[in-house]
Amino acid sequence: MKFSIRQTMEQELRLVLIKDESNGTEIALIPGFGAILHRFAIRQKNGELFNVIDGYRSLAELKAELPKSFKGPKLSPFPCRIPYGKYAFGGKDYRFGQLFGDGTAIHGLLYNKQFEVKEEEADDSTGVVSMEYVYRKDDGGYPFEYRCQVRYILYADSMLEVTTTVTNLDQTDIPMADGWHPYFRLGGRVNDWLLQFHSTAIVDFDDRLIPTGHLSPYNVYESGRLLGDSFLDNCFTLKPEVVSAACEIFNPGNGLRVSFYPDPSYPYLQIYTPPARESIAIENLSAAPDCFNNKMGLLILPPGHSQIFTVRYKVSVD
Repeated sequence: MKFSIRQTMEQELRLVLIKDESNGTEIALIPGFGAILHRFAIRQKNGELFNVIDGYRSLAELKAELPKSFKGPKLSPFPCRIPYGKYAFGGKDYRFGQLFGDGTAIHGLLYNKQFEVKEEEADDSTGVVSMEYVYRKDDGGYPFEYRCQVRYILYADSMLEVTTTVTNLDQTDIPMADGWHPYFRLGGRVNDWLLQFHSTAIVDFDDRLIPTGHLSPYNVYESGRLLGDSFLDNCFTLKPEVVSAACEIFNPGNGLRVSFYPDPSYPYLQIYTPPARESIAIENLSAAPDCFNNKMGLLILPPGHSQIFTVRYKVSVD
């Protein structure tokens, strides 16, 4: 078969690998910590593999950094920040018990959860791995039950499709949003990369990175633009029905390019440039930060109902 799947250990990290044996493209996943996309390696023109994901060098590093950087995991049932971890829903007030150092609830409740691998299937056209986690009221601030299923599909052209399906297992409506938090690296510093994305507006933030409720027109990166020393920690609304990639990052120095193709379930794009400037977080989101309060993109999922969210990542070398 052209594609293969195997489980392995690297530096005490338990990984599931999907590999295209014809070109060497390899995906590594960490089910044990929020279904993390740990590696997306593609062969360069010199024949060497390059991993475009800024992952973890060991289990110890992951345990130390994940609660601070949140590199890679599933963001569910909400992305980004909720101030003071408080929100109201269905006439009741709730507060998350799990808070970040700045006093906000951040990036959901599944980033460090053990997902169970449910499917591994490889043939001549794709390699597929599916995993799931069932949330059972683990945090008193979110006393609802739901299932989160994640399906990774690697295609022959170094295209990775990531589909998340959330299903309400509770007896009442539940608030829901979805997202991802991968950090991408292209070699060198982000200052020398080009960024392009098709946005309609920027979500205005206050000094705590919480939306004010206002949107401002924004098209600075409509054409490829050198990042330079620009700092980004912002959320944008994406143009609907864009035929080309909704977002791209490109390193002219080595020709590496990552293209992002979110479906309409992810109308928001959060971009963050870390201080080290060796990678960039590009987060596809179904809703804006603090959506449990501001309702921007918030999904109300009835009992027994499911919602599907899909994004595709294409890695190439020019």
